[in-house]
Amino acid sequence: MTASRSLPPQVVHVYEADLIWVTSGANQGDGLDLAALCQPGDIYQLDRAARPLRLLIAADPETGQRICAGSELGAEGDRIALMARHVFITPDGDTVDILLIRHEETQILYALPLSPIAPRVDYTLLEATDDPGDVRLSDLVCIAFTTGTLITMAGGAQRPIETLAPGDRVLTRDSGPQPVRLVARATLRALGSFAPVVISAGTLGNESDLVVAPHHRVFLYRRGEKRLGDTAEILVQAKHLVDGEHVWRREGGYVDYFALVFDRHEIVYAEGVPVESLQVSEATLNLMPEELSAEIKARLPDLTHTPHFGTEAGREMLDRVGREALFRKKD
Repeated sequence: MTASRSLPPQVVHVYEADLIWVTSGANQGDGLDLAALCQPGDIYQLDRAARPLRLLIAADPETGQRICAGSELGAEGDRIALMARHVFITPDGDTVDILLIRHEETQILYALPLSPIAPRVDYTLLEATDDPGDVRLSDLVCIAFTTGTLITMAGGAQRPIETLAPGDRVLTRDSGPQPVRLVARATLRALGSFAPVVISAGTLGNESDLVVAPHHRVFLYRRGEKRLGDTAEILVQAKHLVDGEHVWRREGGYVDYFALVFDRHEIVYAEGVPVESLQVSEATLNLMPEELSAEIKARLPDLTHTPHFGTEAGREMLDRVGREALFRKKD
């Protein structure tokens, strides 16, 4: 993607920066601010009364980011400037990136979380920089697989994810061959919370590297003494598998993410590894880029999924048992 490429308006949700404020630390009582005015180690919370504001923006190659009609702040054509990038860590070890943007006409600062945030949660500031990089003010959720990921089809052949179309039959673990209902796509900057996770070849028995979005879940079957949770079937977000050696984050450039939608929430095979398809529910639709959620609602208006049965293995569980218990070396 180049800067001159014409992009449709993107929908994001922002908070007034003062509504994300320091509850403990050097700047206690202050709201989120420019990088030079923030102190790493300070603990922030989202105000309980905070309400997200809908913001539609489009990138103009000559004048930068502009507000589009339908926004809950500013006026159509107003300028938006990226001022800073803040990286926080949650109590369970997840990182959250928040971009600080400024409405140029009023000089009011707004916070754009790149991952969902919630009140009553402590967010400890790790770092703040006044050079947020070339970030698209866009989607709140990364979805699924990256370009080139090989998906196992009904007949056993493997095809790159980007070549699939509705009606193509994909092999699923529990339901056999199933037709794809929709292939959703989003192009994001591979920065911070949006940087894909690389599961190196052989780590989970995969012949080639498996590259997925951080929140995409891998299905693991562990029974007997190897059982990790309440069931033999566990689902693990890719970001929780990161150990810096076998599984790592890849930052830089843009990444195309693809998601597969079926009639049910399925387990499919990507690079030979069982992984989930996109789970369609009110919660996930509300977090997806609006153009994608709108497409799903329009094409599949009555579709809602029951989550696949299995234990969610979080970071704490993996820290306790050790990620090496899940990994296996390629023969």
